Amino acid sequence: MRHRIAHVGNREPHARRAVGTSARHSVQPRPRAISITFWKIASVVLSNRVPPNNGLSRGKRMFRSSILVLAFLLLLSPIVAMAQEWPTKQPIKIVVPFTAGSATDITARTVFDQVGKQVGQTFVIENRGGAGTTLGSGAVAKADPDGYTLLVNSTSHVVVASTYAKLPFSVADDFVAVSGLADIPFVVTTPTRYKTLKDLIDAGKKPGSAILYGSAGAGSSGHLFMDLLSRTAGFPASHVPFRGTPEGMTELIAGRLDIYAAPAVNAISLTRDGKISSLAVSSRKRLPLMPDVLTLAEAGLPAAEYLFWVGAFAPAKTPKSIVDRLNREIVAALGVKEVAKKIIALGGVPMPMTPAEFDSFVRKQIVVNAEIAKASGYQPQ
Repeated sequence: MRHRIAHVGNREPHARRAVGTSARHSVQPRPRAISITFWKIASVVLSNRVPPNNGLSRGKRMFRSSILVLAFLLLLSPIVAMAQEWPTKQPIKIVVPFTAGSATDITARTVFDQVGKQVGQTFVIENRGGAGTTLGSGAVAKADPDGYTLLVNSTSHVVVASTYAKLPFSVADDFVAVSGLADIPFVVTTPTRYKTLKDLIDAGKKPGSAILYGSAGAGSSGHLFMDLLSRTAGFPASHVPFRGTPEGMTELIAGRLDIYAAPAVNAISLTRDGKISSLAVSSRKRLPLMPDVLTLAEAGLPAAEYLFWVGAFAPAKTPKSIVDRLNREIVAALGVKEVAKKIIALGGVPMPMTPAEFDSFVRKQIVVNAEIAKASGYQPQ
């Protein structure tokens, strides 16, 4: 089976990947619960269980029962049809609120390329960065809840709940959590003039220092992590927002930026090639692909540890049958050896969860990041 790649987009390139469409891959969902509910209600109505002393003849009662059944069928039919046809109606759009080449973007492409093979449908990756990821997320929040527009976002999804004063959506209420995709820690990256985290901290504490750190937008998870790091280490620093990680890393290599919170995938090769320094990872354990890079705890800053993850969401009110089907396909994709290897190559680990588990995780992350934002004195914008 051959893949074709096209670029569409909002300034940033993103790929549309045509994946397997053979009949053997297309397994239709079975809205069994909906069907059972319908026939139970219909049987009650048809059995004429209406108040007997209402002055109506049996014929009129039967006529009214038939009308009730028809009305119920008309109300239910769009839901049943939607569940039955998904995902055969049209290609499915995955909005990624980061630029192409970022860890979130690569994770989305890796997982949904496999999901596309499983369900026999095309998934279109649309990179819609900007405004700390809120532009892309806002578009998905307003999309039709039919399973044909999804969001793949990172920890930034929960961060903006406390860093933006007037979001055009509710992080907690306008999305359905489908599944986690990957746990990918941040790497504290710098120009090569810094050899250790101590070098950076010492430079930041010098009188008149002007340390600049970058992230994928004001109020993003990288922004919050960098603020937490500088506060914990005890040196002042100023934030420089970028549309995405590739742009920030370009400035880092050029020496115009002092620190960037880079997902591991963006740091591994550049560190190996001697273009940047990787001083620490935000996770509790060292990365297998960067075994010489200390954890923040090992570097003496355990309070600066930070979770960076990637997950999939759908608009609120997306039918449960579609969410459950999506979850099953994502979990199956994460269990495919080649997919897992690609995620590990990003410096992460697969993160499969049920919708309920992921929803609980996301809500806890909203609280955790709100506490970090409050402690930093960050003023919602």
